Amino acid sequence: MDDSQHTQPQDAFAELARITLADHSVDRVMEKIAALAKSALQLNGEVSVTLVERGKASTIAQTGALALDLDERQYERGYGPCLASIDGGEPLVVKDMRDEQRWPDWATAAASLGAGSSMSIPVPLQREVSAALNIYSTDRDAFDDAAVELASTFAAYAGVALANMHLYAAQGQVAEQLQTAMQSRAVIEQAKGILMGQRRCSAQEAFDLLVRLSQDTNRKLRDVAGALVQDAIGEAGDGHV
Repeated sequence: MDDSQHTQPQDAFAELARITLADHSVDRVMEKIAALAKSALQLNGEVSVTLVERGKASTIAQTGALALDLDERQYERGYGPCLASIDGGEPLVVKDMRDEQRWPDWATAAASLGAGSSMSIPVPLQREVSAALNIYSTDRDAFDDAAVELASTFAAYAGVALANMHLYAAQGQVAEQLQTAMQSRAVIEQAKGILMGQRRCSAQEAFDLLVRLSQDTNRKLRDVAGALVQDAIGEAGDGHV
């Protein structure tokens, strides 16, 4: 990698801070974090982000095929430095793929694909999902303590972004639920008004009638009310009012 592709850590962090989470998908934000980590670490290799949700691991961002391939080989086996880092909550460094004894078959496969060393950093999350930032270098013994510390900072940014994305999603669900509830309420009030006019009854009596119709037909109250409103609109359009 030539110097023109390198990014100083402080510049990378400034660029991360400019990401507008509301305007990007989780994948896009994670891809940006992975790309900036690769650049700031001045890495000969690739970076990925693994997400584990409901026990299933997947790569949600990667800067190249090497990272994706080495991630998926871990998922197939059910073990490796990425998954162990997530489980243990600690950074894990493989200094030399040729000498790695913790996951020897995976390391042998990684070396055959051109990887010399790796580090996996758990992403701090407080939800039902877990994640890790994975850095794979074609060089052996590529990661010192400073590199681990720098990668941990990027992992922290990824954690904040993922947490905020979940918050946006939750807020969107709440807003959608509120909108649906308001629409249901409006339809029910319309139906009550129609029944009050037709039957010369009170609002409570109209509501009780809607409830009985809902129970008798085994349909949701909103659907019963909506059908009644549509019938009334159809009759009005036919001139039967």
